[in-house]
Amino acid sequence: MSATLGALLRQLQPEWSISLFERLDAAAAESSDPWNNAGTGHSALCELNYSPQNPDGSVDITKAVDINERFQVSRQFWSYGVQNGVLGDPSRFINPIPHVSFVHGEDNVRYLRARYEALAPQPLFEGMEYIDSPDEFGRRLPLMARGRDFSDPVALNWTDAGTDIDFGALTSELLAYLGGSGVDLAFGHEVLDLSKQSDGQWLVRVRNLRTRQTRTLISRFVFVGAGGGALPLLQKAGIKEAKGFGGFPVSGQFLRSTNPGLIEQHHAKVYGKAAVGAPPMSVPHLDTRVIKGRHGLLFGPYAGWTPKFLKDGKNTDLFKSIRPDNLFSLLGVGVTELSLTKYLVSELLKSEAGRVETLGEFVPRAKGTDWELITAGQRVQVIRRKGMGGVLEFGTAVIAAGDGSIAGLLGASPGASTGVSAMIDVLQRCFPREYEGWTPKLREMVPSLGVKLSDNPELFREVWSWTSKTLNLDSAGVAAPAQV
Repeated sequence: MSATLGALLRQLQPEWSISLFERLDAAAAESSDPWNNAGTGHSALCELNYSPQNPDGSVDITKAVDINERFQVSRQFWSYGVQNGVLGDPSRFINPIPHVSFVHGEDNVRYLRARYEALAPQPLFEGMEYIDSPDEFGRRLPLMARGRDFSDPVALNWTDAGTDIDFGALTSELLAYLGGSGVDLAFGHEVLDLSKQSDGQWLVRVRNLRTRQTRTLISRFVFVGAGGGALPLLQKAGIKEAKGFGGFPVSGQFLRSTNPGLIEQHHAKVYGKAAVGAPPMSVPHLDTRVIKGRHGLLFGPYAGWTPKFLKDGKNTDLFKSIRPDNLFSLLGVGVTELSLTKYLVSELLKSEAGRVETLGEFVPRAKGTDWELITAGQRVQVIRRKGMGGVLEFGTAVIAAGDGSIAGLLGASPGASTGVSAMIDVLQRCFPREYEGWTPKLREMVPSLGVKLSDNPELFREVWSWTSKTLNLDSAGVAAPAQV
């Protein structure tokens, strides 16, 4: 998110001075690292939690359409970046991979049919297929078909227009552009404190983690895109807009295949349904990854828990984030989210055999010897005040001060996939005087700016054709590269 915002500002105001501070010694080594997330270009093509079923059996596609709209904004900016020297070869960070929704059982099959009937007529979901034939299932997903008992009905929503994204590579490309354009990039630097001055500017105190020396900077605008570390910094800033917010850290784990034969048999991102009572973040998926030109395969997520807000954070992170203004928010969630507590306990107690058994829903003949357990990025879910208590949210939230001098990002999925849209929202909220003058340039970068593509099929097909060509995504279904 920070790299995206920096690139946008560099295009809009190239004369502005920009400094970026990263606590780690490498770019995108936390949540954006390719093995710390599933790399799904979250566009709601396959994620069933974005299209919930109503009590009457119909399917609510409101969130699915909105997320897809926002992903189209990202595609357009990335295409502009490729054409204008901001980004290099697009195959380094984005590749075509089918996105697939998978269910089994009569009730779930009926739901998936209803989802297909609701989404397929929408311009943004054009080309989606509904498949319930075991033979076709086996042809397209041989790894998932082998050993499956098809007396239990199955169904798929299949879309060839999906993508796999290496957000680590994308972030590195954006940072390379920023560094080359004169932005001060400081790795191994930790922001210790943020304090607002009488003139409205921010005093930023930073420590070099190698030399232990500190320095201070003055800035009229600060963006806190520190992942799990964002909430503590926004709390230190003391803005009223951050009051009442809390964070609930959840660590993720995946099984990664070590068997090249298995990797060769699966070329799709396949998402299922979360178990009854489980949170949306627990949606199981079997994902093809394309990292540095090589294919990989992972399954998950398996949730874990730690009080750390970052993978290399401290066990005191959660406790230090508790303040008088968010205490009741945290306590309220503790009472209302009993299903999450039950889910986390069951995940923590899960053995290696239990993890393979869960994988067996997707890969019936799964063997533990073909997979290794890896720890993914830490996710800090947003807890927002509601009444006297709080509510746990699994989306992405941007918090901005009323005067626009500081903004920060909280939350997780859909996260980076909708990053360009989120950062344009930051520009509009934090730079209201400049935004109108920026609009022509923003429309050059994002031709659909301010337009709902779902209501404008002709414009959608125009920008879709442009982005598909520019990002080399026209060749969906190409032969698989070598395995990781």
